[in-house]
Amino acid sequence: MLGKRVCSGWRPFLLCLPLFFVLAHMLSVLELRQHSAAGVPQRKQYKKSDHLVLGPAAGQGLPDRLQCQGNKALSKTHFGASSKDLKAGGNISIVTVFATYNTAVDQQASGKSPDLVTLGNASYNKVERSIAILNVFINFIQETMPRSNIVILTNPSSKLPVERDRLTILPIQGDYSREMLMLQRIRSYIVFLETRAMEHSKWKGQVNHYIFTDSDIAVVDDLGQIFNDHPDFHVALTFRNNKEQPLNSGFIAVRGTPEGILRAKFFLEEVLKVYTTKFMKASRMLGDQLALAWVVKSHSSFDVRRFTRKQAFTDQISGASVLFLPCSIYNWTPPEGAGQFHGMPLDVKVVHFKGSRKRLMLESWSFLKSSSFLDIPDMLCLILRSGRTKYDF
Repeated sequence: MLGKRVCSGWRPFLLCLPLFFVLAHMLSVLELRQHSAAGVPQRKQYKKSDHLVLGPAAGQGLPDRLQCQGNKALSKTHFGASSKDLKAGGNISIVTVFATYNTAVDQQASGKSPDLVTLGNASYNKVERSIAILNVFINFIQETMPRSNIVILTNPSSKLPVERDRLTILPIQGDYSREMLMLQRIRSYIVFLETRAMEHSKWKGQVNHYIFTDSDIAVVDDLGQIFNDHPDFHVALTFRNNKEQPLNSGFIAVRGTPEGILRAKFFLEEVLKVYTTKFMKASRMLGDQLALAWVVKSHSSFDVRRFTRKQAFTDQISGASVLFLPCSIYNWTPPEGAGQFHGMPLDVKVVHFKGSRKRLMLESWSFLKSSSFLDIPDMLCLILRSGRTKYDF
């Protein structure tokens, strides 16, 4: 009755007329949105796989790419020669930063069930997976560079359950939280180099080179030739054809002479300064790579077009002779999901299992270990055929 009284009569009708237009407009907009939503395809949720999904090996027919027939490599002569050399890796230390986190406490506090993943006959929670990946990282190095040393930089409170020959766990104070780990990694590298610089008087003329890497890489060939083929650099970085992030921090080589160590230390200190002043918003991820690119590209004489080519080159950056090595050989990553994919270079030496490719890293070592003799080329075919799958960790 009240509504009829309000809008009855000529004058009240004029007063209610704007309300009718507003309601009609709202109904039209709502109907338009419903039609638009129906006409636009919904984004498909991509479910990560819990097992290897094999497909055809990319790069078939390309002369500079690995050729496979199933999991059998047809280019065996290009791989593995140095892995059979018991002297491979002499006078080289592979250095990584590693930290574990008590995810069980976090899960108990949130009421979530443990995040278990099964691989073969074993099931892993997140901490166990991290340790398994670290063990496989060590396995690959000791297979392909048996005379190299491995150094793990970690939080003094960490108790890492890994014991191997030629392996050193070196505690370094710092903030190893997830949010600060990339920043801490550079700090730990600098402290490590400072320690080596102070110890140079004990070397008695011996030179030991250093390669800083992520712990989710597989070294599939001897890396000693970097220092033989390029005798004048102080620090080496890996580059790719990426405008915003041309440099990847997962592989940094340092010549082990006193000058090389000091030049590399000063270079990383400049990267750290840029990181803390310009890229702290990206401290959890990518900040170190953005800082590396900033330091390199800030030199006016540097030609960024060289990042679009695949040849190694050297330039003077911040007082250091910096060698730039192509990621396609020294930091090759199996593509994940869609995108152009031209296969694996014949001379690849490092495979980087970034992000959710960790399962593929474990599966690759399992495949290699299960063969009658360790056949790295066939294992590379397995990786190549699995390169488009999203895995679960």
